[in-house]
Amino acid sequence: MPLLINGERIDLARPTGDMIRHYPHLEEKAKLLRSQPAQIVEPKGLLYVQQREFAVTTPKDGSVSILGSDDATTCHIVVLRHTGSGATCLTHCDGSDTEAEVSLIMSSVKSFSNTTGYGRLEVHLVGGFNDDRQLSQKLTNQLLRAFDLQPDDVHLVTFCVTELNDREEKDVHFPIIYGIAVNVKTAEIFPATFPEKGPDEDLRSAHVLTGATLTNIYDAKMEQLHIGPYFWRPFPHVDFWLEQDDKQILQNLSTSPLAEPPHFVSHIRSTLTFLKEHPFPSRSLFPDRKPRIYKKNEEGLWEQVCSDKI
Repeated sequence: MPLLINGERIDLARPTGDMIRHYPHLEEKAKLLRSQPAQIVEPKGLLYVQQREFAVTTPKDGSVSILGSDDATTCHIVVLRHTGSGATCLTHCDGSDTEAEVSLIMSSVKSFSNTTGYGRLEVHLVGGFNDDRQLSQKLTNQLLRAFDLQPDDVHLVTFCVTELNDREEKDVHFPIIYGIAVNVKTAEIFPATFPEKGPDEDLRSAHVLTGATLTNIYDAKMEQLHIGPYFWRPFPHVDFWLEQDDKQILQNLSTSPLAEPPHFVSHIRSTLTFLKEHPFPSRSLFPDRKPRIYKKNEEGLWEQVCSDKI
């Protein structure tokens, strides 16, 4: 039961360029999305999703109305939604284990949806560009193949990836859209940036840098954000990396050094510093082996709650 466009199964043996030419409405929709200026999304009502994280919720959620992620260069941001239940998942994929990740987000959305009844599963893919190493194109192909392998029909609605999200400036390629948000109540998807990427931004980034697998960070039934418990070994050569200049960090710790947003290096330095300060998170961060739990307060901002109050 495959990946469909306009009710037709996609022929994945053909290059994506052929697919775009065959379904010109996909290119038109991508053009429309690219033409929108990025909206600044404030923290109220927002659930920010980092790389290798996902979150799923429904329009009934009284705490979260927006799911969002940004800083995607070769990465892709995926929104999967069931039109009947309104259950919506957003994830930030980097190609580490695409097939398993797609299966995981499919089951998470289906758990909130009666897929035998009214509605259908729709997927929106945004991100990547024509990078030198063709990592974006590889990830685009992996995602299309992974959705095509699912037992359920999945309808490809938005396809603003790789060549359809590329701009060129002085022979250097960049993504046009680095981040998106989805309004869980209205299903609107729009380009976005996020001044606040918390809570626990450094902790969550450290989890990714030490080789995390895709992690569900939200319990929609309880309307709680769960961070951790995360465990890692001391990060190799952390002092060496912290001594390097910005150029070395960009060249060695980015998949696309010329296309990164301006805060990339400061973000990596902050994460490395956090890893240096917490070589053994089982001692310093999660001695009780329990997650850090957050709920939205009356102002719509995340507030940590004590685990004994849950």
